[in-house]
Amino acid sequence: MIAIFAGFGLLIGILFGFFGMGGSFLVTPALLMLDYPAKVAVGSGLAFVFGTSVIGALRHRDHGQVDYKLAALMTVAMTAGIEGGKRVVLQLEELGSADIVISTAYVGLLALVGLFTLRDARCEGDECIELGLADRVQAVEVPPMVSLKCGATISLWIVLAIGGVIGVLSGFLGVGGGFLLMPAMMYGLGVPAGIAVGTDILQITISGAFGAFVYARAGAVALPVVGSLLAGSALGARIGAGASTLVDEGEIKGYFAVMLLAGGLAVAAKNLSAPLGIGVLNTVSMVLIFGAAIVVSAAVVIAAVYKLRHERGETSCRLATS
Repeated sequence: MIAIFAGFGLLIGILFGFFGMGGSFLVTPALLMLDYPAKVAVGSGLAFVFGTSVIGALRHRDHGQVDYKLAALMTVAMTAGIEGGKRVVLQLEELGSADIVISTAYVGLLALVGLFTLRDARCEGDECIELGLADRVQAVEVPPMVSLKCGATISLWIVLAIGGVIGVLSGFLGVGGGFLLMPAMMYGLGVPAGIAVGTDILQITISGAFGAFVYARAGAVALPVVGSLLAGSALGARIGAGASTLVDEGEIKGYFAVMLLAGGLAVAAKNLSAPLGIGVLNTVSMVLIFGAAIVVSAAVVIAAVYKLRHERGETSCRLATS
């Protein structure tokens, strides 16, 4: 199991460095499928988020893909929200309904955000999903206003509201909030994908630390699992961060959507296996979780290598011509 978790950590590290998500959106449902208690799955997911995000944050900082002001504001709002989400989980645990409620929420959110992002990745021109959403948000001038690295100016209250809502969901679902925060920054605030990824990772470092701390106090962190995952993700995060500077924004969104939809289908299959009496659905859910991580990680690396070779080829041609 340690070897399996270490390999899984490598794959998640690549996805984390590339998408700006701590990977707990895969770790938590995977632990639930392995029959870990809900609060342990949630707490371990947040602990993993903290450990792996430190590596990715440093890498994206080197590429100039971090908006420190936006990350600080989101961190403040999300930290407050996480505490509220944690209390809901512990209350559901006492009622004995935590597993089904958290799993159902996962399916709904992953499917919703995944379909939203997939449509945006496949659209062209004026039909893209932004549809002026970011422009309308930026047009709300309720002081004080905050200037972002991308050049946009946003009301402070809007930034805090978005961060607070995502924080509650983060504490409830045991995720760093990356799969929600990244699209919120891109579509709601108009932040470019590259900067959204780097800023997301920096914020995850802090909020993940807080989330891991509050769950560890409740004895809800499986240290052997977290340690194994982190051992593999250390290398993967550096690979993914480097790939994010080479792959086009549209491709980033497409891969992101595939991961979210695969995660949603996996959790849905797990939840339906017992009520329907179809044991093979448990196997299907595991294949979806691990298979999607393998396929998308490989696609990210291949796309980055292809782009790097293409750029080097063009450079060689220009040098030969001159």
